[in-house]
Amino acid sequence: MPYVVTQSCCSDGACVVACPVNAIHPAPGEPGFATAEMLHVDPISCVDCGACATACPVDALLPHTKLTEKQLPFIELNAAYYVENPHADRPILAAVAERPVVDARGLRVAIIGAGPAGLYAADELLKHAGVSVDVFDRLPTPHGLARYGVAPDHPSTKQVIDLFGAIEREAGFRYRLNVEVGTDITHDQLRASYDAVVYAVGAATDRRLGIDGEDLPGSVSATEFVAWYNGHPDGDDRSFPLGSARAVVIGNGNVALDVARILTADPEALARTDISDRALAALRDSTIEEVVVLGRRGAADAAFTLPELLGLAALDGIDVVVEGEVEVTSPKTRILAEIAARPRRPGLRRIVLRFDTAPVRVVGDQHTRALEVARTTTIDGRAVLTEDTELLPAGLVLRAIGYRARPVAGLPFDDARAVVPNDLGRVEPGVYVAGWIKRGPTGFLGTNKSCSRETVEQLLADLDAGLLERPSTEVEQLPWEIDAAGWRAIDEHERAAGAEAGRPRVKVTDRGDLVAAAERAHRPVERPRRSLLRR
Repeated sequence: MPYVVTQSCCSDGACVVACPVNAIHPAPGEPGFATAEMLHVDPISCVDCGACATACPVDALLPHTKLTEKQLPFIELNAAYYVENPHADRPILAAVAERPVVDARGLRVAIIGAGPAGLYAADELLKHAGVSVDVFDRLPTPHGLARYGVAPDHPSTKQVIDLFGAIEREAGFRYRLNVEVGTDITHDQLRASYDAVVYAVGAATDRRLGIDGEDLPGSVSATEFVAWYNGHPDGDDRSFPLGSARAVVIGNGNVALDVARILTADPEALARTDISDRALAALRDSTIEEVVVLGRRGAADAAFTLPELLGLAALDGIDVVVEGEVEVTSPKTRILAEIAARPRRPGLRRIVLRFDTAPVRVVGDQHTRALEVARTTTIDGRAVLTEDTELLPAGLVLRAIGYRARPVAGLPFDDARAVVPNDLGRVEPGVYVAGWIKRGPTGFLGTNKSCSRETVEQLLADLDAGLLERPSTEVEQLPWEIDAAGWRAIDEHERAAGAEAGRPRVKVTDRGDLVAAAERAHRPVERPRRSLLRR
C-alpha cells in the first residue's frame, strides 16, 4: 500500500526528512527541488509506514487505496518520476540532517514579513537555544500568501497555517504586526536594535503587459482580484465588473487557473469556504459564463503545474475546454490532449484553455469591452505575433503574468530581476533576505523552507565569524502594533464566526475591525456582579 503525493503538495520537504527509507524525491539539495511542481513517492521503496503523512502539513500524502477517483492519476504521476529520474545512488539526506552547531545565545533578529518565508526563517533560528525573533508585518494579520494567496477552494493547502501556529508558540517568538517598516520604523532603527535583520517581504505587485488600454476600468491585475476574493484588507473596498458573459485571463500559471475556477465555481460551494463575504455576494450575482485563459506559447510551455491541471480536469459542473490539437510530448500535454478530445458539456459554465495567443490591446471607452488578441508563432524559441488577430468580447480582463517585488528602503535593488542582490540570502553581514525578494517569484509555499534555511545558515555563519554588530538600542512597542495574543484573538473570532456558518472561518476584511478584534485580547474581563440580596 504505497503512499502517494497528491495535488495539495506544498513541497516544504518535511515528508522527505520523515521518510526512513529515502523514498521521496526530489529532496532538498537535489537537482530540481526548488523548481519541482511536487514531490513524488517511489512505490518500490515505500514501506507504507505513514511517517510522511504524519509530517505533511497539508495532508497531501495518502495510501493509494484511499485515493478518490479524481486522485487516481497521481499514482502514475508519482511512479513515472522514478522512471525518468532513477535514484538508487542517492544518499539519505545527510546534507539536510547535519548542520553546523553555532552558539547563538542572546542573538536578537528582526524578520520583516510574516508570510511563509519569514516564519520558516523564524523556525530555523529558534531551533538554536537562546535566540529571540521579532516578526514584523504591515498587516494586522500574519501568514502572507498562505492566508491571502491560496484559493479558497484549496482548503488542504491552507492547513500549512496550523504549522505556522506551532512556530508562533515557540519560545523566543514575538509578533509585531500592523507595523510598516519604512513608515512606522526605519531600516536604520532596525539595524541599531537587532543583531540582524531578515527581509522576507515577498513580491507585492504584478507585472504589466505594456499594451494599449491596459488601464481601462475592467482591465486589472489578477493580484488585486485574488486579494479581493481572499479578504485582504487592501482589497476590501474593491469591486470588479462581473456583468458580462465572458472574462479573459492573460497568462496560464497556477494563479490564472485559480482565478478561472473562482469565476466559474458554484457560489454555494464557495459559501462553504473562507472566501470574502463581499466577493461571495458579488459572485452570486455574476453573469460570467465563460473564462478564456490565454497562453502566449504552445501547450507544451503552459506555466501551470501538472497537479493543478489534474485538479482542473476533474472539476464537476464546469466544462473545461482545450482549443485546438495538442501534440503529446509530456505528461502535461497528454492530459491537455485528453481534455481536448472530450465532448463538450453544453449548459455549464466553461473554462477555455487557449494557447499560441497573445494580447494586443484592451478595447473600450469608459469600460473594458473586449480584448484584441493575435495568434503567435514560435521563432528561435520566442513567441512572435502574427497578423491573425481577433476581438474577444469581455467585460473583465485579468493579467496573471507574474508577481514583482518592490524596492526595499535602505537596501540595494536589481530592477531588472526585481530582487535585492544577495549571496545565498546575505546582503551584507547583519542584513539578509529570504523568499521572493531574495530569489524572485518562483517555487511554492514549501519552497520557502529551504530558501529560508539557506539564508539563516549565512546569518549564523556571520555570527560565528564575529561579523554581527551588537544592538545599541531597542524598538519601543508602538501603540498600534498587534502582538501574538492580538492575532490569536482575531483568529478565534474568525473561526467562531465560521463555526456558526459552517465554514472554516469568516474573515474580517476591514483593517479597523481587525485592530478592534485584536484589542479584545488585552481588555480586562469584567466579572458579573453578585447581588447582595438573597431571595
